[in-house]
Amino acid sequence: MNGLRRFWDEHPWLSMWIILAIGMVAIMIWAAWNVGFNARQWAWLIAVTIALAALCTWIISWEG
Repeated sequence: MNGLRRFWDEHPWLSMWIILAIGMVAIMIWAAWNVGFNARQWAWLIAVTIALAALCTWIISWEG
């Protein structure tokens, strides 16, 4: 736990991006599970979701 806490203190924006990306990907998978996407479509959806999480983190960082 100390390693995670130290990483959070040293890299708060990267930590926020990782946590936000994991949450957004989990919600996206849960919401679209029965849609019938193939593997390439899932890969693109996950990549775009991670990029969106990065964009959200960058916008949030404007406040700080």
